[in-house]
Amino acid sequence: MNNPIVSYRNVLCKRGSQEIIRLDRLDLLAGDRLGIMGPNGAGKSTLLKALAMLEAPDAGEVMFEGQKVNLEDPPLKVRRRLASVFQHSQRFQTSVFENVAIGLKLRKVPQVEIKERVKKWLAVFRIDHLADAQAYALSGGEAQRMNLARAFVLEPDVLFLDEPFSALDFPTKMTLITELDLILKNTSTTAVLISHDLTEITQLTNRLLYLKDGINCDQGNTSSLLHEPSEKLAAFLQPWREHPLFKIEK
Repeated sequence: MNNPIVSYRNVLCKRGSQEIIRLDRLDLLAGDRLGIMGPNGAGKSTLLKALAMLEAPDAGEVMFEGQKVNLEDPPLKVRRRLASVFQHSQRFQTSVFENVAIGLKLRKVPQVEIKERVKKWLAVFRIDHLADAQAYALSGGEAQRMNLARAFVLEPDVLFLDEPFSALDFPTKMTLITELDLILKNTSTTAVLISHDLTEITQLTNRLLYLKDGINCDQGNTSSLLHEPSEKLAAFLQPWREHPLFKIEK
């Protein structure tokens, strides 16, 4: 059995005295694609920030490749092996090329290598023709392609995605989901995706974590959980099951 890239144990997040996240156990293996679903206010984004080491939980233990991580001050060498993309990621007031290159420059990667890697990922996400364009002038779909390229150019071990497609129109979203699915497979990148959209979950993930009131209610294979959901997950999925245009494939 493969050893996990990252293991999380007894993760607890509070807001004041109120407990908002409790996750007993989660292991991420190489190539895993974990979807996190739950109703509004379930704590999904809070959990993702804790998993991505962007915010320290109030308690818990994280092991990265078998080594315990200091959650109050995660080592730079660990944080640099993670990348995140959000619904509205920041656009720096410069060119698309410079936006994608910024993480590599902070890592002091040689200029020749920066140029090669940025050109590669601009081409993969089909925005190489926009390399010299100003980032602020991009459409929503183009901007999210840029943000994904900025994450993938870092060659992360784990990519965290917080509702990256929710602001896009349907055709743009479906095209980008299809492309991202192929890229994740080709790169064997481990990914964690938060989404309210079951279409994204079924296409992009092989594991599912259902979060309700900050508690991990279900965790397992995506297809298995969707076809044999618990009572709580079934209630959450009911609006999707009743929609005439949606069908959970077996």
